[in-house]
Amino acid sequence: MSTPPAAVVVVGGGMGGLTAAWELARAGHRVTVLEAGPAPGGTVSRARVGGLVVDVGAESYALAGGTVATLIDDLGLTGATVTPRPTPAWVRHRSGAAPLPGGGWLGIPSRLGAPDLRRVIGWPGVLRAAADRVLPRRVGAGGSVGTAVRRRLGRRVLDRLVEPVIGGVYSTPPTELPLERLAPRARDALARHRTLTAAAAEIRGGAAAPGAQVAGLAGGMYTLVEALVAGVRTAGGTVRTDSPVTSLQPNGDKWVLHTRDGATPADAVVLAVPATVGGRLLDRPVEAPATGEVLLCTLVVDCPALDAAPIGTGVLVASDVREVGAKAMTHATAKWEWLAAAAGPGRHVLRLSYGRVGDGELPGVAAFPRLALHDAADLLGVALDLDALVDWRLDRWPVGGAAASGPPALPAGVAVTGGWVAGTGLAAVVGHARTTARRLDGVLGVRSATHGQGLR
Repeated sequence: MSTPPAAVVVVGGGMGGLTAAWELARAGHRVTVLEAGPAPGGTVSRARVGGLVVDVGAESYALAGGTVATLIDDLGLTGATVTPRPTPAWVRHRSGAAPLPGGGWLGIPSRLGAPDLRRVIGWPGVLRAAADRVLPRRVGAGGSVGTAVRRRLGRRVLDRLVEPVIGGVYSTPPTELPLERLAPRARDALARHRTLTAAAAEIRGGAAAPGAQVAGLAGGMYTLVEALVAGVRTAGGTVRTDSPVTSLQPNGDKWVLHTRDGATPADAVVLAVPATVGGRLLDRPVEAPATGEVLLCTLVVDCPALDAAPIGTGVLVASDVREVGAKAMTHATAKWEWLAAAAGPGRHVLRLSYGRVGDGELPGVAAFPRLALHDAADLLGVALDLDALVDWRLDRWPVGGAAASGPPALPAGVAVTGGWVAGTGLAAVVGHARTTARRLDGVLGVRSATHGQGLR
């Protein structure tokens, strides 16, 4: 006899919640997503700026491991996949600026003899990094990414490459990124190889071409959110926005979730929310991860001088650079062909981000857009003022890694996913959400045999 479909409520409509909801809905369960905000997607978001529909949150995904690419394929979006233009991004540090070396992973170089690496760290940096080949093994033995890089490759690699890359991508200092929080594939490579550089080469997949680590979707990454929502609804599920959950209460071996619109019963619940919200709903103490916020300022400017893409697809800024406040800038119309075609010649989209975890106060809103224009002009080496500005937008996003201790012991019928337990990045969140949903589906199929067991 087949098991009847279960009523599953997913709290949180970010990428983790939507991915889990889609997985469960296509497995035949009756799924309801309750999202507190006005739109699903979380940090995958879009808006109209200067007449252009642009990403104002995540704008690409990592190819390493294939987690997001597989989801895109499963959703039928393979034909929409696009790769960045084959021009390198740059790195700006206290001593200058140069294109990022090809073939690296998180800024960790894989080819110590490459001229593009020497341009960034100089001969002293190359000679110091060569110690990686003779130091004792134990690349991945505890500690942080920053500590491992400093010990094996030296300060120049850490300060001029790894720190700006990790700070720009994860908004976290490398010394605050534990090795154990890296993706399983990366941890395996670090444990298997004798040197950091060899591990980086494997994780990168041997690719040396600039931009080869990421891809996007024509029309923007929000296309993925739309496909997930459509997939949930096609499978008979529901996605409700503006529906913050105020309480989660047991009802026998089931659950009741309360929103301002009333009560929603559930056979099982998936919490895809920040650690503090999850702890409140579970009424249990939670060790919340270190978190912060970043500001993302999107500029649309008229500046024909930018047609030449003077710093490639963007620039990552080391924390010791004092001339600019931004930690990273993406020249989006130089990066994505589809966006350049939509904007037309002479019109450009620039994305500047501000703030790192533990980095003090963010700039005040009143500083924008002048601060972003000043920083963009400095990083690009072109004149930009208010006369060139067509439109702008400022968005505020939370950042932070997974809690070190994970969630508390979970009651029967409750699972947890999302950045709280998966860590930062679409690949980590999507992979964890799919695994969590499949495990929950298996448990719901033999519910009577698993009563009293929590799910992680």
